[in-house]
Amino acid sequence: MFTGIITDIGKVRGIVAGADTRIEIICAYDADGIALGASIACSGPCMTVIEKGRDGAGNWFAVEASPETLKRTTIGAWKVGDRINLERALKVGDELGGHIVSGHVDGIAEVLRREDVAGKDGGSVRFTIRAPKELARFIAEKGSVALDGISLTVNDVDGTDFTINVIPHTLAHTTLGAAAAGTRLNLEIDQMARYVARLRDAPL
Repeated sequence: MFTGIITDIGKVRGIVAGADTRIEIICAYDADGIALGASIACSGPCMTVIEKGRDGAGNWFAVEASPETLKRTTIGAWKVGDRINLERALKVGDELGGHIVSGHVDGIAEVLRREDVAGKDGGSVRFTIRAPKELARFIAEKGSVALDGISLTVNDVDGTDFTINVIPHTLAHTTLGAAAAGTRLNLEIDQMARYVARLRDAPL
């Protein structure tokens, strides 16, 4: 489990395609404090650490992405040098600053527009985002979503489109600072919305 509060921005340093694609990510986390088999959310998807180390480039860890993960997330489009939002798994007693995030991506959303709020440079930014049609019903005004692993509050919803406001701190400390029209984002819907819908649709 995660909270959607990003604690580091890593950088892809290597990608090796295979039956499962190996990805190495440079990070600020102390490699000695990362256990093999640990879960780290990498721009949304929960990934398992299979190797780690420290060298001239700094601390790094490696994960593997299956063909299913590559198909259903933006990982298949990652390139060496890409910046990645990182969050370590939640520990008992940690502050829950965002919302409960599983790291199980539901689909890929796309940024339609980026607008400076009130036209002020350095202020908040409003993003208009389009969700996949089959996921739109799970997104509610003032509800929560995770985009590239970031916990965000929905401003309003119009069909498959919704808006979010992102404050300068979040823009500076996540990859959303570089997002623009056409940027594709890993989308995870709110856990509560998922289970309420399932209970509503289940036969009595």
